[in-house]
Amino acid sequence: MKHPGARRWFLVAAVLSLGLGWAQDRLDPYFVDILTRIGINVILAVSLNLINGHTGQFSLGHAGFMGVGAYTAAALTLFAGPKLLPAGAGFWVEQLWFLVALGAAGLVAALAGLLVGAPSLRLKGDYLAIVTLGFGQIIAVIFRNIESLGGALGLNGIPARTNLFWSFAAAALTVYVVTALVNSTYGRGFLATHDDEVAAEAMGMNTTRYKIVAFVTGAFFAGIAGGLSGHFTLTINPKGFDFNKSIEIVVMVIVGGMGRTVGVIIAAVLLTLLPEGLRMLSSASPSLKWIGETRPLLYAILLIALMMLRPQGLFTWKRKKGAVTA
Repeated sequence: MKHPGARRWFLVAAVLSLGLGWAQDRLDPYFVDILTRIGINVILAVSLNLINGHTGQFSLGHAGFMGVGAYTAAALTLFAGPKLLPAGAGFWVEQLWFLVALGAAGLVAALAGLLVGAPSLRLKGDYLAIVTLGFGQIIAVIFRNIESLGGALGLNGIPARTNLFWSFAAAALTVYVVTALVNSTYGRGFLATHDDEVAAEAMGMNTTRYKIVAFVTGAFFAGIAGGLSGHFTLTINPKGFDFNKSIEIVVMVIVGGMGRTVGVIIAAVLLTLLPEGLRMLSSASPSLKWIGETRPLLYAILLIALMMLRPQGLFTWKRKKGAVTA
């Protein structure tokens, strides 16, 4: 199924990414930091939504794929780059190598997704969640014990390559690919798997194949997000890709509405801004200082209230007749 609307929005987003990249030096570094993190979080939320929302699985290992991508990209730019690139390589050469590193990050994460998904996606519900949770913990332990990658201390001194252009261009690509995929014949397979896997299998569909495609695609973009994150923070640590990070991404998907790409994007933006808003509110007046001290508690209370009052997510609406996504 063709989706010209998604193509138009992708072109608009690509132009916007170029404009933001050009204007980055003229913006306040604080806002650049927030906008960059918004782009990365959109990638993570939309890619996980393909797995949890569109195919009805429940993965708790998305941060693990992010970690695989972060370490892969960092190894290429930090260790391989100086050996392979000519001395005094210019800006465009460095940017091209960063693109190669991001592509490798996505591919290695996708391979990890295939290795995890192929044997485990025959499981359903809680069992799959436990398997993916275990994968995330295994990845953290592996990186913690590889001394050449910094061990428990992580990697430092990663080149600063991520900017607003890379962040928003990658986010736009993620949204476009996921939208085009769910509005294709594969999207019908995702929807059938999500709605009634037993009935789909009775009709002769190979639901495991559809789940693996979604899982590998989601892992690919999570790896790219990891590569962008590492080259933005300039340091990566195994603790940054633990269970808490996976839960943070899952919350974005649930708040936005499972299977609703636009809603998930809005939720990723809001949940990136919310902690910053609480921090700014606590520093606005001495009488509001308690907000900063109880910020994690307030954040948790807001999420609990949301799930009680709006369990289907904030940004949900009825699907149009015959549409795969809303």
